[in-house]
Amino acid sequence: MMDDELLPLHPVAPDVCVAPQLTPEAMAEAARKGFKSVINNRPDYEEGPEQPTNASIEAAARAAGLEYAFLPVQGGYQSPEEIAAFGKLLQEMPRPILAFCRSGARSSRLFVAATRS
Repeated sequence: MMDDELLPLHPVAPDVCVAPQLTPEAMAEAARKGFKSVINNRPDYEEGPEQPTNASIEAAARAAGLEYAFLPVQGGYQSPEEIAAFGKLLQEMPRPILAFCRSGARSSRLFVAATRS
């Protein structure tokens, strides 16, 4: 599998990228590419049992030396509290940061909403 298939990145800032659903195997690749932190915005079992669980991705991320946060949000609506929590993660986690959800759109919306001044 090619790297861009394992880690399909979409930059939203110079030091922040978003991606669609990532696998535990993608965490080592994220670390190799220089990421320091990963934020998972996807609730567990959103698409059923075949979706990798947060616990499996977190374990792989930490094994690869990455900081990790789980901030699950619904696809259609992100609350002001969730947006604020994402903004806090952006401020506190080491960069570069990789955030992911099902398609990348939810993480992109969170980023835009959290960084509006």
